[in-house]
Amino acid sequence: MSLTIPTTTTTAIHPLAALTPAEIDRAREVLTAAGLVTEHTRFTYVLLHEPHKRDVLDPERAASLRRQVETLLLDFATGAVTQAVVDVTDGVVVGTRELDPATEGTAPVLDEEFALVDEIVKADAGWAAALARRGIHDIENVRTCPLTAGHFDYDDEEGRRMFRVLAFYQGSPSDLPWAHPIDGIVAHVDTLSRSVIRLVETPVETVPMESGDYLDPEVTGPLRTSLKPIEISQPEGVSFSYDDGVLSWENWDLRVGFNGREGLTLHDVAFTHQQERRPILYRASISEMVVNYADPTPIHGWQNYYDAGEYQFGRLANSLELGCDCLGEIFYLDAVVADDFGRPRTIANAICIHEEDYGILWKHTDEFTHTSEARRQRRLVVSFFTTVGNYDYGFYFYFYLDGTFEVEAKATGIVFTGAHDGGDDPYSTPLAPGLGAPVHQHMFCARLDMTVDGVANAVDEIDVARVPVSDANPWGSAIGRTVTRLKTESGAVRDADGSVGRVWSISSAERTNRVGRPTSYVLHPESGPALFSAEEAHQRRRAGFAAHHLWVTQYEPSELWAAGYAVNLHPGGAGLPAYVAQDRPIDGEDIVVWHTFGLTHFPRLEDWPIMPVDYAGFSLKPYGFFDRNPTLDLPRSTSAACHSASGSSAAGSTASGSSASGSSGSACGPECSCGH
Repeated sequence: MSLTIPTTTTTAIHPLAALTPAEIDRAREVLTAAGLVTEHTRFTYVLLHEPHKRDVLDPERAASLRRQVETLLLDFATGAVTQAVVDVTDGVVVGTRELDPATEGTAPVLDEEFALVDEIVKADAGWAAALARRGIHDIENVRTCPLTAGHFDYDDEEGRRMFRVLAFYQGSPSDLPWAHPIDGIVAHVDTLSRSVIRLVETPVETVPMESGDYLDPEVTGPLRTSLKPIEISQPEGVSFSYDDGVLSWENWDLRVGFNGREGLTLHDVAFTHQQERRPILYRASISEMVVNYADPTPIHGWQNYYDAGEYQFGRLANSLELGCDCLGEIFYLDAVVADDFGRPRTIANAICIHEEDYGILWKHTDEFTHTSEARRQRRLVVSFFTTVGNYDYGFYFYFYLDGTFEVEAKATGIVFTGAHDGGDDPYSTPLAPGLGAPVHQHMFCARLDMTVDGVANAVDEIDVARVPVSDANPWGSAIGRTVTRLKTESGAVRDADGSVGRVWSISSAERTNRVGRPTSYVLHPESGPALFSAEEAHQRRRAGFAAHHLWVTQYEPSELWAAGYAVNLHPGGAGLPAYVAQDRPIDGEDIVVWHTFGLTHFPRLEDWPIMPVDYAGFSLKPYGFFDRNPTLDLPRSTSAACHSASGSSAAGSTASGSSASGSSGSACGPECSCGH
């Protein structure tokens, strides 16, 4: 069943609306007219330059705000990097700034560099000779991986645009290259000089050749026929609406954004209760993620990648397919990003929006009142998927009927592979003859610009505490809590601790509930490990944000990036470590909460040749934000299976939107091309 999404037009663009193709075109034209664009210029970051929060939240100021585009321009001939902000409302360049790549990092990876690195490496005689020593002579079947180089104090790399290049063998179009790592050799490549400046080689000379084709019938065996179809139907339509960038569902409303660096962004998230709209989050996104590998050998010991800051996972977002990526009554949104030449590019069906049943919300059978009541939980899902090389990541933002907000990252795809001799290697798991996968971490950092009942918020760290036996606790049964107010940025760099059930409360400094306590939301972490690399490691210097689970900073509109603005080849220390070094007050201030979470992955045999989804995430739950359970007004389920043979689905509104790209349908119909 398909859902028709009507299109509306508006005369004004909201200050936080995602950039349109016309605005990206306009920014490029203005920069060109100003003489800032030559044949060698590449557009890397192209982002909405967001106004200050105070101006957006003030209706009078918001009405007069100009639309601005922030760009990072790379001169691909010299390596010069220029940050430029363009006012596309008035058609002028607002300001420019030259970055010093040696101290501030450089522009992220260009699309064209993937092909360029392949060309450079394959033209190098030393590299070809190393392949020949491993029995590889058909270079046309070698797939090179241009991997960001990090910063390891090589004097001859200063001022260069470096990549470190590993290679894999692909014998046929369906052959999975990740199954055949050509290990023992890494090329250090400069794309500015178009040269290999260093080859590092170790004695590994064999290439594992067992197939990793996870679609090959010889690998999969006969496909099972035992699973019966699951169909999700909403005969009366969905319960959410989408209009001019604003998504509304039950008591929630928020603005949906997207950019090439972070991907999905959520703005002005609020919950309406008892006819009052109450703000919770001003902006939420995945600011950064680092994948840190733990193989200490010369070929792999440098591997660590920043999938947002270096590769821009927003630009790599998937076009989602009905019934395959999203199941049910689905509403899709396209996303607009910019390519290397500052031209807009549309990613069809990049954002998936739908509802899910989530089991029991509350239930009780009472012997005294002779009642038995149950209500079902439901959640709204806003998500996107991105592919960065071998790994695929899904980012899911969940909104629940009871006011809970949840973020979940899903990791799947192919584990990064290398040679393995089958011995007892503590840093790598054998997967197949001659093939292994190193231990690694996926560390994500969510940036949560909080507005719990207003912009003045405070953070408390809350631990469960054992209470000693005393006159006040003669049975020893009391369970207490310790509450520690975090007052400054330097004092708010904290770690999760599952042994004491540690959570962090973000409370209003201006509003109390009916029992006189501040209204609040509580961040519940998963308490997984933070970054495990050594304190002295180069990787840790650049991934400072991943060393701790919680950071709290005073709001500053330019401080959006957990690892700093220009991450590629940065020497380290940028982002959160630099932000909190200012040691600004955060008690009762306009604050941003940063939460690092993730996966420490010791690969399993079951992760090969394709990895089942692994999960990481956290939740924000209302704690005293409401005066009572906010779902008391939910009616009993009208499902026929629950009450009567004549039951019908709960009423829902038809989704509507200003985007002509919105589309919907039931799974799995003719729109699905995944083989159903």
